[in-house]
Amino acid sequence: MTLSVTSCHDRDEWDALVNSSGGHPLQLWGWGELKSQYEWSADRVVVRDGDDVVGSAQVLLRRLPAPFKSLAYVPRGPQAAEADRARVVAALAQHVKNTHGPIGLTIEPDWEAPFAPLEKGASDDEIASLVARPTSGWLADVEAAGYVRSDNTGLIPHTLIVDVTRDEDTIMKELSSSTRQNVRKSFKAENVRFGLVTEQADLDQVLAINKETAKRANFAVHSDLYHEQIRDFMGPASQLIAAWEGDEVVAFVWLVVSGKTAFELYGGVSPRGMKLRLNYGLKFWAMTHVKAQGVERYDFNGLLNDGISDFKRQFAKHEDMLVGTYDKSLSPMFPVFATALPVVRSTLKRGVPAAKKTAVSLKNDPKGTLVGAAAGARSKASDVRAKRADAAWHRLG
Repeated sequence: MTLSVTSCHDRDEWDALVNSSGGHPLQLWGWGELKSQYEWSADRVVVRDGDDVVGSAQVLLRRLPAPFKSLAYVPRGPQAAEADRARVVAALAQHVKNTHGPIGLTIEPDWEAPFAPLEKGASDDEIASLVARPTSGWLADVEAAGYVRSDNTGLIPHTLIVDVTRDEDTIMKELSSSTRQNVRKSFKAENVRFGLVTEQADLDQVLAINKETAKRANFAVHSDLYHEQIRDFMGPASQLIAAWEGDEVVAFVWLVVSGKTAFELYGGVSPRGMKLRLNYGLKFWAMTHVKAQGVERYDFNGLLNDGISDFKRQFAKHEDMLVGTYDKSLSPMFPVFATALPVVRSTLKRGVPAAKKTAVSLKNDPKGTLVGAAAGARSKASDVRAKRADAAWHRLG
């Protein structure tokens, strides 16, 4: 039977569908509302086989300079059972093309790669060799539907996902011995508490720590307004958890939570929090907090070769790999546009101020920048790098 595709316009109906299908928090209505404040728009799509829902996806659309029109992007979606994935993504691409006419569709599903989980400490070369293997089964069917794997990744597929359905003692045993010691020590610290941030004054402290952490680790931060809008648009799905010493916030982790998955957006710790090792206790407290809500998966949101990722790796004996980024070309212009996208996103994480400044200036003169980069032959190498950073910035924003 031919699949039917319709748009959903009711927040409660949509969120119930995402949660019942085990969808990711970035597929919830509020995330689309947040992104709609920043030059995106959202189309929540339901795919049916007769009366049965077989898939769904929150599609974010971003307007691009002429002649590219727009780009469609599905963060950590769509939702579909393995047996239905190929036909769902095929129907989704046709709907997006007919309804919005973008140059291409990029999906970054919350689907485990066929070889996951990884052994802890797998090298980049080992991961690359696994990713390069010929696909089979449902993933081969997705590729047969015209989707091509891309290295222009927005959400890092190499991550750590902890199964929090297990009892707390079992989860604790997965931690390294020094991490267990730090967790227990932080729970016994005097004048320390863990909990949800509910007051603006505490949020202000969190944002200050976030900026300090970003400066220390050299990565990007959004504006204070953006963070407040996460809270406002995501509602109860936004769960900002902190550690206090007295009245002072010394560590935080910011989660977005769906029925099945808790996903770390941001985290940070002050020098005082590091001295007390409260970031260890906070992480474990956060996992037990979402476990009590019936959440099954705690996603640490990406692993890189950096100190932050080394900290994350202390909380499990394995690592995970999702299928990554897949592009579906919907226009002859898409391959041209794709050359302007970043191959790696480390540009933003290490050079954010310059990249963001470039993004603002390019926004004021889009035809003379991004299109020039896409043309390639007429652009200087430095200009191409700047435009790639700009494209990556807007994918992130």
